[in-house]
Amino acid sequence: MPECLVFRVPTRHPADVSGLDALFASGALAPAEVVAVFGKTEGNGCVNDFTRPLAVMALEAALGARLGLTPAAVGARVALVMSGGTEGGLSPHLLIVARREGTGGGGRALAVGTAFTDDFLPEEIGRMAQVRATAAAVERAMAAAGLTDRDDVHFVQVKCPLLTSARIQEAAARGQGVSTHDTYASMGLSRGASALGIGLALGEIAESALDDTVIGTRTDLFSGRASASAGIELMRNEVIVLGNAPGWTGPLRIAHRVMRDGIDLPAIQGALADLGLPAAGQLPPEAAERVVALLAKAEPTGDGLIRGNRHIMNDDSDINATRHARALVGGVAAAAIGRTDLFVSGGAEHQGPDGGGPVAVIARTTGETGHVRSRLPHPHALP
Repeated sequence: MPECLVFRVPTRHPADVSGLDALFASGALAPAEVVAVFGKTEGNGCVNDFTRPLAVMALEAALGARLGLTPAAVGARVALVMSGGTEGGLSPHLLIVARREGTGGGGRALAVGTAFTDDFLPEEIGRMAQVRATAAAVERAMAAAGLTDRDDVHFVQVKCPLLTSARIQEAAARGQGVSTHDTYASMGLSRGASALGIGLALGEIAESALDDTVIGTRTDLFSGRASASAGIELMRNEVIVLGNAPGWTGPLRIAHRVMRDGIDLPAIQGALADLGLPAAGQLPPEAAERVVALLAKAEPTGDGLIRGNRHIMNDDSDINATRHARALVGGVAAAAIGRTDLFVSGGAEHQGPDGGGPVAVIARTTGETGHVRSRLPHPHALP
């Protein structure tokens, strides 16, 4: 029976892979078992955040040296999702996700599946071509994880591309127009199209509600389990599906909730409670030790208000709004968990309601073999 392993290691700089090397050297993990790496890097999280490709290059080199593969071959088999931006107190770190084949008894435990789309043309980014390709990749990743019930899926992470001036000009040279000429705005459109694709695959959004015009505009269309991060380092979507599946073994489980805004602490506490962790106050150290990862999306509200009070995240010309949002949600999440090495990603277009976003917790259970689901119904009925 397969087992999903998740290791959290700190990084001293974007190219630091010493934590990964230490896992290999200790025998805790074999290079061939690695299927995905989530990373929080300390760049600006914007178009010119070169900490993301730097981290990818370092990881591909480290894994390639161990596996006897070229960096390109590593990239073809391992999903490398680097999310830039560790504003506030967030700590740069890596989450290394592995699949180990074993002979232990199967039950229901954390499962992982990955899939990749083909490379997109620049004119496909932020449009329905990206939505449909993402939906198909999510379905393939679910099949790889043995997740046949959509309700068993708790978090879907996508790394998606963005537009640059060179990519826009390449499309224009072929007589093709792109979704936007604003390279920063292209990040949001790419994330939004990816999230809508996740929602389509999970049955949260009806295909009849989708076309190019709704991407980035219809905030009422969203997935409560989607997380997308855009970067300059790729032209395809890399998809990681996490859920609790039958036939898997191990002590890890995942639960999720949907934050209605950036200060929705009860949503985080609800996910903790679903995993049998204390839901009141900050987790005590022994409970916090059971939390392997927290994954969350952060987004400023479009109306400039949080529960009726004005915020300036969208009006600050010095610091981008997504950077403010990461710091806000990161602080709330860190207060709940009692730790700052949390995967909080900015830009939540169609990823949860306007100003909110999904939050998922992966934790070690103590003898639990049951089916972990959110105790709240999914708030995403088909339109």
